[in-house]
Amino acid sequence: MSDQLNLTAAVDAVEDAKVLCIGDVMLDRFVYGDVDRISPEAPIPVFSINSENLMLGGAGNVARNLSGLGATTHFIAVIGNDGAGKDITKLIGEIPNTEANLITDQGRRTSIKTRYIAGGQQMLRADDESVEAIEGASKERVLTLAKSALKDCSAMVLADYAKGVLTPEIIAELIALAKAAKVPVIIDPQGIDYARYGGATLITPNRKELSDATGMTANDDDEIIAAARKLITEQKINSVLATRSRDGMSLIDAKSATHFAAEAREVFDVSGAGDTVAATMAASLAAGIDINDAVQLANIAAGIVVAKVGTAVAYSSDIIEALHHQEYSSGEAKVLSLQSALDRSEVWRSKGHKIGFTNGCFDLLHPGHISTIAKAKAACDKLIIGLNSDESVRRLKGEDRPVQSEAARAQVLASLENVDAVVIFSDDTPAVVLEAIKPEVFVKGADYTIDEIPEATIVQAYGGEIVLAELEEGHSTTATIAKLSK
Repeated sequence: MSDQLNLTAAVDAVEDAKVLCIGDVMLDRFVYGDVDRISPEAPIPVFSINSENLMLGGAGNVARNLSGLGATTHFIAVIGNDGAGKDITKLIGEIPNTEANLITDQGRRTSIKTRYIAGGQQMLRADDESVEAIEGASKERVLTLAKSALKDCSAMVLADYAKGVLTPEIIAELIALAKAAKVPVIIDPQGIDYARYGGATLITPNRKELSDATGMTANDDDEIIAAARKLITEQKINSVLATRSRDGMSLIDAKSATHFAAEAREVFDVSGAGDTVAATMAASLAAGIDINDAVQLANIAAGIVVAKVGTAVAYSSDIIEALHHQEYSSGEAKVLSLQSALDRSEVWRSKGHKIGFTNGCFDLLHPGHISTIAKAKAACDKLIIGLNSDESVRRLKGEDRPVQSEAARAQVLASLENVDAVVIFSDDTPAVVLEAIKPEVFVKGADYTIDEIPEATIVQAYGGEIVLAELEEGHSTTATIAKLSK
């Protein structure tokens, strides 16, 4: 196994990867609402819609994950001439480092999966789609574009959702093209007939998919190895990466098998985790990373996305953060990037938690700070602390401050039971953090009035509550430093 330093270097290397991604793209529509009564017309719940969110699903989520890792992606998919196709075109266009070729097929409907969610639980999923095999001009266009893109890509990932784009004939031709270009082929499989994936470099079935495809049980290590080697032998596949949920992953080839323990700290939503694994493996192999290191990165990435809401993305910064947390205490693991704090806030909100926020330099933590933090926590369920960076503190307090580095200050704050997350910001105020997270409660010391709080207009604009906490008398970092100087 590689150490943390090598894996961190591998994450950096992924940013140079160029990957061809082909498959079934879908529009994931999440509709959020409340259910508080039964319909008088039938014994079914009445779903009151509050909001909705559109996200890329299927191959689109693989592309999102590739971009999140910093890889450059050439994306090929087929859409219909409809509103969902236009939504997908817009969403794909917003993904950094992605060159998209969306082929419009007049005879198809764009795949839409609508999920209705209340109280953090899915109530219903409705699918609207075409699953017929693409033919004629659309088929030829996929192959022509793929052949051209392979000249500039170092790996190809196929996201098969059995919606008609990756037919057995197309897959066989794509694998042949990749082999001719000496490019590895990573496939997120579908269905039970894996003969269509013959010759692939790596397939990434989950435990159930592996069992269904082989007709063998796949519960323990030995059974998973046996089932994987059946596929390897019969379909001439180089390696199988079996994803095993809470039991981690197993990488198997004809001669060896390596098992990796799960990395998930909290499982909230497994949607799209397979996309994350396929994307991470493809980007890693494209970057020339050893396959065992690639699996470790994919394992960490999967643990990250299952702790997020919906079809989520594991960013390279998330993985670096997770690698650092492996060496840190649980307190330090609360120190998050803004993106990670935003993802965690979405999970907390989906569980009905009220999010609070307070901020400061917290240079030398004293009883006054502890009291303010306790009062802030009392006003919410989950408390996020915004911490001024070293550069920010110097601008506000002078060149001789801070006394403690931002890393030290963050670690001390994160060790407090009342603190659920710490986000370091480099501006003079936490405006950017507030605008991103939009905490329901913003807590400030009562030495301010609301009119004197620079961030008040931001909080009031999104409907947040401002709480002024009474300060403990006789405590001051500046006074303490002055006393020590004497």
